[in-house]
Amino acid sequence: MQLERHRLVWLSDAGWQTLLPQAVDTPSQQCLSHWAREHLPLVVTRQSPDDALLAVGLAMPTRWGRRKLALRVDREHLLYCGAFPAAMDIATLLPVAARTPWRSLCAELGRLGVNPRVHGSHGWQKLTGLRYLRPASDIDLHIAVDSEGLADRVATLLQLGTGVAGPRIDGELLFTDGAAIAWREWLQLREGRVREVLVKRLDGVALETP
Repeated sequence: MQLERHRLVWLSDAGWQTLLPQAVDTPSQQCLSHWAREHLPLVVTRQSPDDALLAVGLAMPTRWGRRKLALRVDREHLLYCGAFPAAMDIATLLPVAARTPWRSLCAELGRLGVNPRVHGSHGWQKLTGLRYLRPASDIDLHIAVDSEGLADRVATLLQLGTGVAGPRIDGELLFTDGAAIAWREWLQLREGRVREVLVKRLDGVALETP
């Protein structure tokens, strides 16, 4: 099973039995119990090369305090993997005035041949049916791109899309070598306004000159 940032994983019942004791307080215990009972996924997080266990996590919904849980599980307990919701699928979570512009932006991105996915509050709420969103919640996208030229076109479209009514659009461009760069920083780099950008990878984060 290929590991990458923002990858969702589903666990066996035995896997959940190893995770439940990792909850440190009542809210996290209740949250993890719900996740296990409903067979909800976890997300792959930053990995340590010295750790044989898989680092995973979840964002707790409003009901349990909106914290992030960091967990570790043996890879033998993974059943299958998947992806966060497609960007088009979260339209109904947006203010009514933002839905048509959002669908138009998603269609334009689709014409570029990319398939934007939504993590963050919008992604978790769509995925779980639990409440995450607040009035100030951003839309957090991750978009796989296979070239610098495509990254330029995607980032330009996202910049234009930030002018529509609705939440602020954040997120990352995911390159084929595993590097993830915030689309806003990518534009700054390409426009010559910065020389380095923060690059996130599965095993760490660093300032780099791509």
